[in-house]
Amino acid sequence: MVETLLLVGVVASIFVGFNIGGSSTGITWGPSVGAGIVTKTTAAAIMTVFVFLGGITVGQEVMGTLSEDIITVDLTLSAGVAVLFFIGLGILVANIFGVPVPTSMTTVGAIAGLGLATGTLNYVMIAEIISWWVVTPIFGFWIGGIIGRYIYPWVNQRIDIKSSDGPLLSLDRQGAVPKPALGPNTTTQELVTTVVVLIIGCYMAFSAGASNVPNAAAPLVGETGLEVTEAVIIATVAIGLGGFTIARRTMDSVGGELSDIPLLAALFVMVTASTITTTLSYIGIPISLVMATVMTIVGIGWGRATRPVTFREAVTRDSDAQNREIELGAIVAEEQEGEQTPAIGEEESEEVLNAADLFNPRAVIKYISMWIIGPSMSTLLAYGFFTLLPGVA
Repeated sequence: MVETLLLVGVVASIFVGFNIGGSSTGITWGPSVGAGIVTKTTAAAIMTVFVFLGGITVGQEVMGTLSEDIITVDLTLSAGVAVLFFIGLGILVANIFGVPVPTSMTTVGAIAGLGLATGTLNYVMIAEIISWWVVTPIFGFWIGGIIGRYIYPWVNQRIDIKSSDGPLLSLDRQGAVPKPALGPNTTTQELVTTVVVLIIGCYMAFSAGASNVPNAAAPLVGETGLEVTEAVIIATVAIGLGGFTIARRTMDSVGGELSDIPLLAALFVMVTASTITTTLSYIGIPISLVMATVMTIVGIGWGRATRPVTFREAVTRDSDAQNREIELGAIVAEEQEGEQTPAIGEEESEEVLNAADLFNPRAVIKYISMWIIGPSMSTLLAYGFFTLLPGVA
């Protein structure tokens, strides 16, 4: 009986990990694939490696929170399998609505529902987790705002990330021993920026592993379940499989609904969101990488667009600022090399003021709604399930 239940749990874990791989690989590597820096296959392979590294290191802190700290008793195998079912259901609903699923939040919600039904919920831990869920989008927005207002325009003038025709590197065979050399059309700046893009992509993949591997692995870890390493390997393989298959479409379309931003801006978003997610994962807080990503995008756009007014005017909407236009599409406008960015409080160029909108407000509202609906739904469903079938817990 235990072996059959464990097999069902492994299948459920693979389903959850597969769908996580489809969404997280697209978010992580979509901008780089779109810029022609890596292929989809290469992106999926790198993603798999760094997801494992994130899951087996920092991810174990989150795994401990999910399997031991949210409820005051150990998570049993049968309860873990049921929790995986509710996570999968949350993914299905999110896919129907066409938004990246807040998997970490859905997982916490399902375990919290179990705790409520059995009277074993650790209210202190849940309060701490929810407080971070409230703080994280605000934090991401303001970090993005500072970057967009003071850092991004300056860097954007000086760095142009382009992919030239032909191979990035070649072999110089003139000497006795062949040695690597720049490709026929490769510049030193292109080589450096490509390496930076790859490093940032690996960092975000590591962050995705730290936050997402526990969602597919933690419910199976326990006395009658799997060892931590076994669960992490199964979750990683499933996420990698999703990266090689369903993520190919996601990498083509990622960011299309929220924004159409340049690769440089996307890199700022990736570094910020990954740092927030990895830091919280390190202290054991289950957090959604999507949450930090979305709000950083919005923050960078707001910061970039409010440069024509002072910070006080931007925050308070002072009436003196009404004569100066503020367009949320500022981030998609590219300054020309050597062009001086107007100082804070000065008018922007027509190219900036007439740029396409940075983000679709309806899309942002839909994302935030899912951050509320996802965990709420999984909590209520799990509570009802474990109340009706207490023997499963």
